[in-house]
Amino acid sequence: MNLTVAIESAELKYRQILEDFFVSAYTENKLPSHGIDHHRRVWRYAKELLLLPGSNKIFPSGLNPAKLIIACYLHDAGMSAFPGPRHGRESRKLCQKFLKINRLARLEDNELLDAIEYHDIKEYKVTPEKNDILKILSMADDLDAYGHIGIYRYSEVNIIRGTDPAVMGDAIIDNARKRFNYFQQILGSGNDFVSSNKGRLDILTAFFSIYSRFAVTYDFSRPVPEGYCGVIQVFMRMVRNKWSLAQLFSNIRAFREDIVIRTFFENLKQEFEVSA
Repeated sequence: MNLTVAIESAELKYRQILEDFFVSAYTENKLPSHGIDHHRRVWRYAKELLLLPGSNKIFPSGLNPAKLIIACYLHDAGMSAFPGPRHGRESRKLCQKFLKINRLARLEDNELLDAIEYHDIKEYKVTPEKNDILKILSMADDLDAYGHIGIYRYSEVNIIRGTDPAVMGDAIIDNARKRFNYFQQILGSGNDFVSSNKGRLDILTAFFSIYSRFAVTYDFSRPVPEGYCGVIQVFMRMVRNKWSLAQLFSNIRAFREDIVIRTFFENLKQEFEVSA
């Protein structure tokens, strides 16, 4: 079967039941950055990777798009219950539940379940070259970690996990670069798709480089957020008050006098609109 046709067939069969299951299993207001929209974008990135010119030299022609779409839609399903770095174990259990409910036992194997469980181990030591679902899922997930959306997603999960704001920026830069290096290693540094995403990594690293210079002395309890650290302070309020993204954007009007905060959230909103 033609790969494009196989992808479209998998999407037709499984996308809606995956979205319905995810929405029923995930508590959106606990961690909006890893909700259904993140999983939709990861699936979109996975399709782009599969259909890149020359991708048949990287990914096997026998790869099953049905298992890939399931992995893309359920890899972070366990985050609202267990937001720690090993949330993949909980997501694996939810995937098994999904397969059982929908009588899809024929798709249940270690390739699919291991991909979901180990996708967030960003040391890339789980020999992903032996699990092509894991390889593509990891790369697609990583592609949603850059740009203004990436800044938002990294910030929210680190706030939830209680990361010290003073060291958060440098840790995020290190993790993001590690992700991009893996992506570049698989596709090659001269690949046009790699080059087109490098600018999104640069947006994130530039933001957190400046943020880190001020975070050591910034008072994150100050009444009026200010500058780059103020952006993170706004995200802290979002987490504390359990705001949805819509509520977050409506509350940004209070900080319209700060050009850094205003510009950041204008760009973030625009990225979400483009990716919808």
